[in-house]
Amino acid sequence: MQYGRIKEQLKNSPKTWLVTGVAGFIGSNLAEELLKLNQKVKALDNFVTGHRYNLEHIKNAVTPEQWNNFIFEEGDITDYEFCFKMTKDVDIILHQAALGSVPRSIDDPITSNASNATGFLNMITAAKENGVKRFVYASSSSVYGDSEELPKVESRTGNLLSPYAVTKMVDELYGGVFRKTYGIESIGLRYFNVFGKRQDPNGAYAAVMPKWIAQMLNGEDVYINGDGETSRDFTYIDNVVQMNILAGTTTNEKAFGEAFNAAAGGRETLNNLYTAISAGLKQEIPELEVKEPIYRDFRAGDIRHSNANIDKAKELLGYEPTHTLETGLKESITWYINDIKGIK
Repeated sequence: MQYGRIKEQLKNSPKTWLVTGVAGFIGSNLAEELLKLNQKVKALDNFVTGHRYNLEHIKNAVTPEQWNNFIFEEGDITDYEFCFKMTKDVDIILHQAALGSVPRSIDDPITSNASNATGFLNMITAAKENGVKRFVYASSSSVYGDSEELPKVESRTGNLLSPYAVTKMVDELYGGVFRKTYGIESIGLRYFNVFGKRQDPNGAYAAVMPKWIAQMLNGEDVYINGDGETSRDFTYIDNVVQMNILAGTTTNEKAFGEAFNAAAGGRETLNNLYTAISAGLKQEIPELEVKEPIYRDFRAGDIRHSNANIDKAKELLGYEPTHTLETGLKESITWYINDIKGIK
């Protein structure tokens, strides 16, 4: 497997990585994996959506020697001077910092744009100025908009449905232009409904997977938007970590300036997801009582069905997903039950 070979190479030849948004769900998992591979990790976060306790999670998951390779600074990517400072003496950038959530962007498009578009431009420009060639960044399946084609193929998108989707498409356009104009080895990863350990279940914009797990554990009402037949390509965090590291290390020039589906390549409805989570929790906690779901209106800006074609990532990056929805859900449920930060 390509990923296994790359991990061995990294252990023998450490690099310096910058992970933005490191106190968030995906960023913290990336930093943990890199430190376990004995890499040097510079990191930043502004703690708007990330949590300081995630840094403690990272520290507790690695050895003291590995933790000594972690350098963190608090700051905001809307500040260009901060971005310039953080991109010095870096080999590879994994840019995760952003304001996620389609509903959040509909409620406040200006703030989403400042972080997701202006912040992105600040980071990739700073990378260019400091001579950092490799720039891997988080895009989103939201760029497929109203396209009804399944599975989603990178070359064909639809009309965008939210300000959030616009910001991510802008990022991809900038990534392509910086490749052509400045030679930046940019690679965009279109995340499809990523889930797993450290994903925050709280707040108005929490993702469905951790929110439902926490609500079921706490005996609360569970809401399903629409009729529950909306479907998603739920993708476990380990698959996304693999894709970031493969993108950060690939020597395949055909990948530069491109965007890739970061997904498992499957599809499940919300109704079936509810049933699977309920069953998984009851298997671990037989006495747990889970309420029947409450259905409410469809959510503005949501895509009806989402399912990724991952052939491009397999061919150009050597990507092979290790976790299905079922295996990832089992690991997630165990983590949320055992880790108090996951359910508070």
